[in-house]
Amino acid sequence: MRTNHARVIATAAALCGLALTSAANANPMPLPYTYVYSTLPKGEAEIEQYADLTPVKGVSMASGNPQLYLASQFQTEFEYGITDRLELGLYLALQPPGPQGLYNTATLTEGTGTKERLRYRFAEEGQLPIDLAVYGEIVEFGNELEFEGKILLQKRFGDLIIAANLWGEIQKEYASPANEVDWVANPTLGATYQVTPVFHLGVEGWMRGEWPGSNPPRSFALGPHEFVGPTWMLDFGRIWWSTGAYLRVDDIEHPMAPLDNYGPVWVRTIIGFGL
Repeated sequence: MRTNHARVIATAAALCGLALTSAANANPMPLPYTYVYSTLPKGEAEIEQYADLTPVKGVSMASGNPQLYLASQFQTEFEYGITDRLELGLYLALQPPGPQGLYNTATLTEGTGTKERLRYRFAEEGQLPIDLAVYGEIVEFGNELEFEGKILLQKRFGDLIIAANLWGEIQKEYASPANEVDWVANPTLGATYQVTPVFHLGVEGWMRGEWPGSNPPRSFALGPHEFVGPTWMLDFGRIWWSTGAYLRVDDIEHPMAPLDNYGPVWVRTIIGFGL
């Protein structure tokens, strides 16, 4: 028994050592919502697992009363460096339904389906006054088609990185009239500091607002809403883990209600593995 325990400990130590000493060929996201300027080198690949959590309310089928629950959504992304500046991303997205026994539950910001995107960065880091990259994505969810674009801006000051994403979406629900589209604004801004090569600490804010083509009366679920909070990342080279915990800073006194897609707090965590 002691021999088996010793083998397990030795194996775990070896794996940790490999993660700590392997070449840093992954492309970590120190800010969970804000894409930074860098891309994977040509021929390199990475898998990233996203998870979002926020407390919201549904309605109990048994009692008819509002009931609090933890809503979630998940994404798995495969990234590949086509060139040193052009990167491909393929996603599988999943938004689980609300708990059994509840209706009028939240839909959060994603859906269930697939995504494909390209990210291209101009020049090398530091050659331009502000490092610039662009990002284009197509989304196929069960009920809609989306086209998403981002302009990625970044400036490095030694171990400090300041980054912003100018981010917009056009959404077309399959059941809506042919000429009707929804518009979404989702800009982000953050700063992250490399305290040590392994530990990065930052702060980030993001906003999301939706404007349906049918122009219905504004509801809480349509926003816009703003979230701000701390971020942190552990970077072991081929393996990294990034997390952000955000507070909603608008409509602070708004009482939580069913069909509100944005809770008072929001957490996003991402684990990345360089292949």
